Amino acid sequence: LAILASLLAATSAFVPSPTGPSMGRSPSTLLRAEFKGAEAISGLTKDVETVFTVEDIAAAIPHRYPFALVDKVIEYEAGKRAVGVKSISNNEPQFTGHFPGKPIFPGVMQVEALAQLAGVVALKMDGVEEGSLFLFGGVDGVKWKKPVVPGDQLVME
Repeated sequence: LAILASLLAATSAFVPSPTGPSMGRSPSTLLRAEFKGAEAISGLTKDVETVFTVEDIAAAIPHRYPFALVDKVIEYEAGKRAVGVKSISNNEPQFTGHFPGKPIFPGVMQVEALAQLAGVVALKMDGVEEGSLFLFGGVDGVKWKKPVVPGDQLVME
């Protein structure tokens, strides 16, 4: 299958600094100009429906914690493409060493997450035998635009 690979982190820009992105700025400048509240922010994704839950994904591919890297699929076109989401948490084991004091989700794990999403696309097609295994062959020309950090959502297509 030909899968278009696009990795996006749905967050604000990463600001490198030795003690964090807020260094040198007062707390009042870090706040949004207009407070919108949880209801308005939640409303931004109210029309996004989950096509495959984490349980559906676990039934399709063999990956388990700590290597299950797709939390849900929100769009799916059988045998062709999907949009999947991985929520990045500070509690994930790779952050103990990548990097202490400046956690960054490793690029190779982003590629693995995309490969797992491709596995869901391949294995959820009609006619695929239960227990089939999807193996990832390789990837060329991957480029990262900015680091993926705890609190981000990795949105993959």
